[in-house]
Amino acid sequence: MKIIITLLFINYIFALEGLELAQLVDSRKTPQDIKSTNTMILTNKKGKTKTLELMSISKDNSEKQMIWFLKPAKDKGISFLKIEYEDQDDFMTMWLPGFSRFKRIKSSQKSDSFMGSDLSFEDLTNRTISDYTYKIIEYNESEKWYQLESIPKEMESEYSKHITKILEIEKGIFLAIEEHSYDKENQLLKTKKFDFQNIDSYYIMNKLEVKNVQKNHSTLLTVNDISLNNNYEDSKFIQRSLKIIP
Repeated sequence: MKIIITLLFINYIFALEGLELAQLVDSRKTPQDIKSTNTMILTNKKGKTKTLELMSISKDNSEKQMIWFLKPAKDKGISFLKIEYEDQDDFMTMWLPGFSRFKRIKSSQKSDSFMGSDLSFEDLTNRTISDYTYKIIEYNESEKWYQLESIPKEMESEYSKHITKILEIEKGIFLAIEEHSYDKENQLLKTKKFDFQNIDSYYIMNKLEVKNVQKNHSTLLTVNDISLNNNYEDSKFIQRSLKIIP
């Protein structure tokens, strides 16, 4: 009985530490808003590539975001709006200029690919801390990194779990630098690598590499021309704004 109680106590401590670590990553200092121009390179299993250029404006740690596609010419003007909510489903829609209409992204479509990339619509959203259980499965004290397992509770998700490598880049500042995401059959689905740039004491992601290991397809997102704290109003993040490229 004493052994069982001890094991239960140890498991409780690790769960608590996992939650704490997730909260530390989530609480990283972020700017009020970010504007950037980005390049997204898609590579299929035959090595054929497609390059897209886009502009992004986000606010409140990307809880509000708009994206406009600039190139190639056939995709120019396609745009995306996302607004995340705590007490209701997130709002996502796309403006499709070729059809002169908006396309609402439903909750059941969050696992769909975003513009043919290896990012799903779910990947574009922030994870709500309370929607997951957490466990630290590895810690490297000398290099100051952790492996954090995150398992969705009851939320709809295309994933069964994520294993995220988290680096304490400065004292008290924790960044997710790598991630492995598993499908519903608990098979590895995607790997992600994140790079960050320190701008005005904010750590801003400037590169994201995503690979769908099951499809042998990859996406490289490079973030350029980053501008912070532009004082964008909430009222800017509306469907009508999608029709005009800034």
